[in-house]
Amino acid sequence: MTIRKTYGSFKKIPLALLLSTTFMASYTTYAATVPAGVELAAKQEITRNNGSEPASLDPHKVESDVEFNILSDLFAGLVTTDSKGDAQPSLAGSWETKDNKTWVFHLRPGIVWSDGSPITAQDVVFSWQRLIDPKTASPYESYLGSMHVLNAADIIDGKKPADQLGIKALDKQTLEITLDQPLSYFLGMLAHPSLSPISQVDVEKYGDKWTQPGNLVSSGPFKLDTWTVNERITAVRNPNYWDNSHTVINKVTYLPIASGTADVNRYKAGEIDITYTVPSPLFASLKKELGSQVHVSPYLAVYYYAMNTQKPPFNDVRVRKALNLAIDKSIIADKVLGQGQTPAWHLSPDNTGGFTFAKPKEASLTQEQRNAEAKKLLTEAGFGPDHPLKFNLLYNTSESHQRIAIAAASMWKKNLGVDAVLQNQEWKTMLDTMHQGTYEVVRYAWIADYNEPSTFLNTLRTGNSENTPKFSNAAYDQALNDALKATDKADVGKAYQQAEQVLTEQSPVIPLYHYVSARLVKPYVGGFNDSLLNYIYTKDLYVIKH
Repeated sequence: MTIRKTYGSFKKIPLALLLSTTFMASYTTYAATVPAGVELAAKQEITRNNGSEPASLDPHKVESDVEFNILSDLFAGLVTTDSKGDAQPSLAGSWETKDNKTWVFHLRPGIVWSDGSPITAQDVVFSWQRLIDPKTASPYESYLGSMHVLNAADIIDGKKPADQLGIKALDKQTLEITLDQPLSYFLGMLAHPSLSPISQVDVEKYGDKWTQPGNLVSSGPFKLDTWTVNERITAVRNPNYWDNSHTVINKVTYLPIASGTADVNRYKAGEIDITYTVPSPLFASLKKELGSQVHVSPYLAVYYYAMNTQKPPFNDVRVRKALNLAIDKSIIADKVLGQGQTPAWHLSPDNTGGFTFAKPKEASLTQEQRNAEAKKLLTEAGFGPDHPLKFNLLYNTSESHQRIAIAAASMWKKNLGVDAVLQNQEWKTMLDTMHQGTYEVVRYAWIADYNEPSTFLNTLRTGNSENTPKFSNAAYDQALNDALKATDKADVGKAYQQAEQVLTEQSPVIPLYHYVSARLVKPYVGGFNDSLLNYIYTKDLYVIKH
């Protein structure tokens, strides 16, 4: 079987189609499109709140939308995704495969970095080898293993060097990627920002300082202009971007405002065009006041509390299950938030990749029944009035995270007599604490990297670099392996359901709710599209005369 692709759009390949028949694609363009009759403003500049100061602008050193929002403007991958999460061509203009294991990608002719130097297939090879090299210590080190790139698992385990990864440059414009098995969602995974090539020359020239303004060369629609820590980052249009003719915005500014209230106030003052979010306490009044400027849409993300399963008493499944049961998730979703979020009884949001998951039996119980079961489990684990459970609940500084933590701690106290001591840290500090394993319970979230349940479930595989709870369960790992081997979608769904059931039984994390995206967007911002993966690409936007 051969899949051929040329410049244009790509629709997600169904599993059965990928493994059995020839697939032909249709082609369109995905970029900023200004409707006829729309008059553009003379000044094409956008200011976006980014929520926090990024931990880095190195694609191999980061792990969240705080960084990826910016990196998706600065760097281009072999492919990108549209608002539905479907793959679209980017630096690669075409590709083909005969067996779904060996893929050949052809870079667009003449593509260059922002400094005018050529982007080569070797840059991609260098970047992927750097990502997976244990010396880089990337949070996304395991991603290429999840993609089943040949030898990735052995490299991650230290059994082979990074240069044995299944990727090679056939010539300056041709790249060969070899998988150890067919993967139906391979192209979707390929769009992730961590896989965007970086300049080997640039990294080797500047070392750890390659991401600083003046040093960083980029491949995306924008290039880094200024970076004032804890104040702002600015990027300007990259005239050397391969699709620059479809870019309209000339300058984008990213602000690191953690406070939702400050975000809204600066939006109202005209200092921000797109907010990071909408604070729940202000949602109803803002909806009434600003109407269509409030954008709400579902997207593939889950908010949860992760427990350090290597640290007593969270190495006891009874403690973990008790804490999970004693939180009234409906109150969190409907009362504390109230923007359309849904209570989460499984990790993967419904309709991820077209799959819907059955809720566990605990979801059908009343909260009183869940509390009773939680008390029983906690008593069995040795905790009670004479020996109360006490632990630290860590979250990154944010009004929303604080409100959720206060609600959760109140429920644990009322329903179980448990004392959760609230602690907050700035985003970068919390990430360090999390990855060092020096926490007890920590607030985290996962936004889908691609539209398929494995993007959520792989994060709790044994040894995964994002598995900060250090959870390890053979039955869980086997269920995910079964999903990979299955060729029928029903069998894939059955395996994923089994994996979700293991998570319910073992509770290494406490899913609280599945997200919606809520933002304020100025009416003069054109091209804004809600995205299932929550990526808002500045290259798709334009400013209408106002």
